[in-house]
Amino acid sequence: MGEVLVYVDHVDGAVRKPTLELLTLARRIGEPVAVHLGAGADTAAAVLGEHGAVRVLAADAPEFTDYLVVPKVDALEAAAKAVSPVAVLVPSSAEGKEIAARLALRLGSGIITDATDLEAGADGPVATQSAFAAAFTTKSKVSHGVPVITVKPNSAPVEAAPAAGTVEQLAVSFGELATGTKVVSRTPRESTGRPELTEAAIVVSGGRGVNGAENFSIIEALADSLGAAVGASRAAVDAGWYPHTNQVGQTGKSVSPQLYIANGISGAIQHRAGMQTSKTIVAVNKDAEAPIFDLVDYGVVGDLFQVVPQLTDEIKARKG
Repeated sequence: MGEVLVYVDHVDGAVRKPTLELLTLARRIGEPVAVHLGAGADTAAAVLGEHGAVRVLAADAPEFTDYLVVPKVDALEAAAKAVSPVAVLVPSSAEGKEIAARLALRLGSGIITDATDLEAGADGPVATQSAFAAAFTTKSKVSHGVPVITVKPNSAPVEAAPAAGTVEQLAVSFGELATGTKVVSRTPRESTGRPELTEAAIVVSGGRGVNGAENFSIIEALADSLGAAVGASRAAVDAGWYPHTNQVGQTGKSVSPQLYIANGISGAIQHRAGMQTSKTIVAVNKDAEAPIFDLVDYGVVGDLFQVVPQLTDEIKARKG
């Protein structure tokens, strides 16, 4: 089997969950080779090796933190030329998709974005995607060059598969464009103590039916009882009830958790596009004809102001 490059998403060597999911998928189509850029490679190597990375190509330079995107593309291009991989896998974040697109152009290859599954094919990896606002599921493959594929978080389980994880230094030469866009300041995002929305295993969302910013505390209480992230529909965000960073949908973030609970959300196609690949979907809505009920695994026709607090209390009681 050929080698598969996996771009490591990390914070100072602390590997983020989507990368470990990529290693699971990479093992289906070849031998994972992780590409770690920036500080903390020695720390990350143990985790990467534990989850299947046979090698870790590491490069550390100030360009990776001082400038945007292009230095990372330079490094991945160098890794691809050194390894000749059967595919390159990148997490489907905003930055990840920009890196992947630039890399595919550099390599003269095709790109697949927002894959939800991967399998080995006779002539290369085959990716599963959701298309047309998640109304269709498609299987796609790249017909030219090295496939560059971005994968949505929560698309695969994190599975331990101990491998060598040997750290090797990657030689990177930065091009003229690498220093074109400089990072001049950083402001840490205020932590809510909840999981990152796109990576969370459980997401609890509120929509127009929440009927006010002050009522989102009901949604937050249910989320906190489950250790979940909080999402919101576009209607709730446009009304100023919840931050845009928490919007789920076609013009917001795309999530694929194990459990998605929609409260007071009608289920317009724009919202469905951002959460339809969730493994289990539960909806609470007082309108029995709401489109969301065509999609759900479990539906509750009722007033969310009565149903959600009871559900929260029951979860807390069972935990207690």
